[in-house]
Amino acid sequence: MIEWVEKKLNDVCEIGRGSSPRPIADQRYFINGEIPWIKIADATKSNKYIYETKEHVNEYGASFSRMLQPGALIIAASGTLGFPMFLGVEGCIHDGWLYFNNYKGISPDYLYYRLITLRNYFNALSYGAAIQNINTEIVRNTQVSIPPLATQARIAEILSAYDDAIENNRRRIALLEKVARELYHEWFVRMRFPGHESAKFVGGLPDGWDVVPFGTLVEIIDGDRGTNYPKQGEFSSEGYCLFLNAGNVTKNGFNFANSTFVTEEKDKILRKGRLERNDIVLTTRGTVGNVAFYSSYIPYNVLRINSGMVILRDSGCVSPEFLYMTLRNESVQKMIALFSSGSAQPQLPIKDMRKMKILKPTNNLVQQFAAIIKAKLNKSALLQTQSQNLARQRDLLLPRLMSGKLEV
Repeated sequence: MIEWVEKKLNDVCEIGRGSSPRPIADQRYFINGEIPWIKIADATKSNKYIYETKEHVNEYGASFSRMLQPGALIIAASGTLGFPMFLGVEGCIHDGWLYFNNYKGISPDYLYYRLITLRNYFNALSYGAAIQNINTEIVRNTQVSIPPLATQARIAEILSAYDDAIENNRRRIALLEKVARELYHEWFVRMRFPGHESAKFVGGLPDGWDVVPFGTLVEIIDGDRGTNYPKQGEFSSEGYCLFLNAGNVTKNGFNFANSTFVTEEKDKILRKGRLERNDIVLTTRGTVGNVAFYSSYIPYNVLRINSGMVILRDSGCVSPEFLYMTLRNESVQKMIALFSSGSAQPQLPIKDMRKMKILKPTNNLVQQFAAIIKAKLNKSALLQTQSQNLARQRDLLLPRLMSGKLEV
């Protein structure tokens, strides 16, 4: 019988807090910055490792912060509480993070998975009205059950196999998306499309191209916001119709890790907002501008949007694949931000969305582009679905391994 022991985290590792330069809005810390500045928001866009950050500090800013090496284990102590991550790069951590080092009798890989099981515990002990927090002492005094190092290694090996496969898929998806973005940029931004050498340009655009209001290219479909809109008690973790929430439509397309459903009866009485294959979903409230493509490879047949998003349906003027890549283009994302209104919670009204000016190349060129991109989008959707299935399997296995009920 393998003996597990209960110890405080403070007894098996050192725990400290990150630090931030003050005032954080001072641009002297960020000008020409190349050192990753790791904030809590960077974790929610990552899997097990953080490789990319939205912001970077310079050497001056880093001197006021906590610099950590690749492989360092950190956990969110504010906002998204209890979110453990490994650093995939050298970087500075915000003071919303706690870090672990100097391990004694516990491996960082085992601790990572143990911390995942403690998220609800940390949330129960959190404090703060606007933003929930946990302090260093709470984490230091947390009791954990620890098996011998050999058992820790085996548990981490089993669970890491899932995360390694997910990480591999992430890299493949990133490569597919990079190729798709670069092709779009080459053809429709740099204007180096097939036959560009002999093309005639009129007013800065190739002959036959135009810039048109977005509303002339697509049908914009709102969700049903009437009296039949589902109430909190009408959602379940499984069911007939997947009712999209804000977390399902991300910067990188669909993510069904945390999904809610409504019954077939509820679906039937809702009027608008049901997706058809090849529709595009665009978030229009809160986090505005996230886009997802409902291809035939998405493993749900009945989907509806919530009140914070719209459906974009091709009206036959351009292909849905072209529309999807257009909406993900950096210049269009900036335009979406400009058309959004509201400071506390940004919104993109449909009436304003229709006015946005969008590039419309010739139909022949659009179809050529769509034929190339379609396979890449489908492969990306398959890999994303595979990763989400792997994550679900890992999450089912995790508590059994960490309780010692499953012998390894």
